[in-house]
Parts: sequence; C-alpha cells; structure tokens
Amino acid sequence: MATIYNVHPETPQIRRIEEIKEALQNGAVMLYPTDTVYAIGCHLTVKSAVERVRRLKQLSNDKPLTFLCSSLSNITQYASVSDPAYRIMKSLIPGPYTFLLPATKLVPRLVMSPKRKTSGIRVPNHPVCQALLKALGTPVISTSAHLPDQNNQSPMVTLERAELFDMFDSLVDIIVDDGSEPGTQVSTILDLTGDEPMMVRQGLGWEAATAWAVASETSWN
Repeated sequence: MATIYNVHPETPQIRRIEEIKEALQNGAVMLYPTDTVYAIGCHLTVKSAVERVRRLKQLSNDKPLTFLCSSLSNITQYASVSDPAYRIMKSLIPGPYTFLLPATKLVPRLVMSPKRKTSGIRVPNHPVCQALLKALGTPVISTSAHLPDQNNQSPMVTLERAELFDMFDSLVDIIVDDGSEPGTQVSTILDLTGDEPMMVRQGLGWEAATAWAVASETSWN
C-alpha cells in the first residue's frame, strides 16, 4: 500500500515536504497533483525509479519522459536555451506548458529522446510541485497518471480522486493528496528545438500561448 501524504494546497507543510523529499531520494515513485493532471513521478536521477515509471506507463526507452523544473534558470541547467526560446518561456512560465529543448549532459539518457537528444521540460504553476522541487533541488519526472489499456493507449479517463488513489495504491510508494480533483486537460507542448517554434499539441493554456505569439509577431509552425 502507498503512503498518503496530505498536504495543504497553497502552503504545503514543510515537514510533509521533507518526508516526501527523503522518500524520492531513496527511490520512491509517487502519484501527485500538478497544474494540469495528476502525474506519476520520481527523482530525475534515480535510475531504478525512472525504470519503474517507464514500466507503469509501458514506455520503451526511446520514448522521452517529461520532467518538472522549479524555474527558468533551473531549466537552463538541463537544456540548451536559445535567445528566442528564452523569450517564449519567460512569457509563459510558470504554467501548463511543456517545452521540447536540446538536453544537456545533466539529463540522464533514460529520460531524454535518444535520437533527438531532447527533453520535455515544464515549470508548473502549482504550490505543492514548487515546494517539492525547491526542497529537492533536482527536477522530478512528470508523466500523466493515465495507464495504457490493452491496446497500449493511454485514454483520458475522468476519475474521482478516491478512484484514482485506489487504482494507484498498489502501484506507487507515495500518494500526495492536496484535496484537488484530477484534471483532464494535459499541457500544451511547444517544440523549441528548431529555428522556428512549433506548437506540437494544443492543451491547457494554448489560447494564451497563441495570443502571446500574435502580440509578439511569432508564428507557431
């Protein structure tokens, strides 16, 4: 059975965050709320935990994993950020956006895209996520808590919080509960690896990203 940590949604208790931090450092896999959907996550650099996340999601090693960073300056440690990419990210974070960027050597091979050497990185607008990230000083994996069905698809199923927790009780070590119900809208994905930015997926916040692009005379290819 997973250990449930009840945390305040706006001012997470320091003691609770420290307990979760220690568990993640020791290889725990968690279910936790973000500013989009509930996610499955772990410490970025604990290989055994990352491998467990991949098995849960049935993801082969050539499928990159998204991870959360605490800030734009934190992103620059794990990705090569061009001046245009920096301007775009600065205008949109924190928020429900995943940025595809060239990975630096700090990103484990098990996390990045092996062919493109890229990573998906987010800066969440979520107090619990931010508290965990700042306590750890290291990014955490973030992949949506939607498990594949028999056809290896990950359908967006709307579950109540209690149902979601029951589903993952035997699959993860930690469940972080801030009282919020699971969201159904995933993040908007922006590919910033090329000369021109591309909107790969329209998710939560895509309208704001489009409005910013129009105002700044940027075109999403």
